[in-house]
Amino acid sequence: MFRGVNTLSLDSKGRMAIPTKYRDQLARSCNGQMVLTINALDSDNCLLLYPQPEWEEIERKVMKLSSFNKQTRRLQRMLVGHATECEMDGNGRILLPPPLREFSGLNKEVVLIGQGNKFEIWDDGMWNTRRGEWLKDEGTGDDKLPPDLESLSL
Repeated sequence: MFRGVNTLSLDSKGRMAIPTKYRDQLARSCNGQMVLTINALDSDNCLLLYPQPEWEEIERKVMKLSSFNKQTRRLQRMLVGHATECEMDGNGRILLPPPLREFSGLNKEVVLIGQGNKFEIWDDGMWNTRRGEWLKDEGTGDDKLPPDLESLSL
């Protein structure tokens, strides 16, 4: 399980060093083979980074959905169409390709957020803005919890 918030810097080639605390787990679970794609489910222009076995399971599920549905086709095109294989190098870095950096507005400072089976990669400024909005609960206009969250106790 990946968890935690890490502030990182991209080098001049667009490479990001995976924090040391995740490297061994990634080496064991996927031999450093990962897949990077865009977040196609909402308007948050972050990137999603999956260990390759996790991605392959998601990709199978997405591609099994009916392509007769417009929203499903859009999801397939965006999520799978932008998927890019990346490999952790000997220094624990991965290359974030220019089109994906451009999509998510990544410049020098980025935030890597553990999300269980994957990571989200955000532009540092955008992450701070969105986190502030979520903490204030701005813009949602919906105070009702989904049924699966109503029974959750933290």
